[in-house]
Amino acid sequence: MFSLQRAIFLVMVTAVVTCSAQDSRDQANFLVVVFKDGHQKSLAVSEVSRIEFNPPRIVLKNGHQENFAAGEILRIEVSNSSAGVLGRNHFVGKWEVGTGVGSNFYITLEPNGQAKKTIGGSHGTWELFNGEARITWEDGWHDAIRKVGSKHEKFAYAPGKSFDDQPSNVTDARNTTAQPI
Repeated sequence: MFSLQRAIFLVMVTAVVTCSAQDSRDQANFLVVVFKDGHQKSLAVSEVSRIEFNPPRIVLKNGHQENFAAGEILRIEVSNSSAGVLGRNHFVGKWEVGTGVGSNFYITLEPNGQAKKTIGGSHGTWELFNGEARITWEDGWHDAIRKVGSKHEKFAYAPGKSFDDQPSNVTDARNTTAQPI
């Protein structure tokens, strides 16, 4: 555990030094948390307040906490550009997603942050958060579209749940738009 703490400390020091040396016109630096199952979570260094080891978590300046189970992190990388982080335009378009009970429906994410779906309360809004599209629907449901490995998945959260809770269902997600706007 000591070597993991030392490694994370060195990554943070490198990120802070690199960030402070950059001109404000440059792109932000990111911490990329790589998990043992292959998925990644990117966090802007400028948003990170601190990293805690017991329990393992990253605390953001807005108070949000990214909690991790012991041993689920393979490594933490520092990225000097957003090349590995998905931007808003990546998610703009019409997505075919599952309901969690065997059928499909469509979610359309518009560039202005508006969202529509073909079932339930059809209107919502969306935002980019840590490289994923987070959608809040008027009917109380919340969805997140995330890149997991080489594909995308939709994580659905029932009314009353937050994006930090266990999802109600997880299904494949496919952007049917030939090229995101």
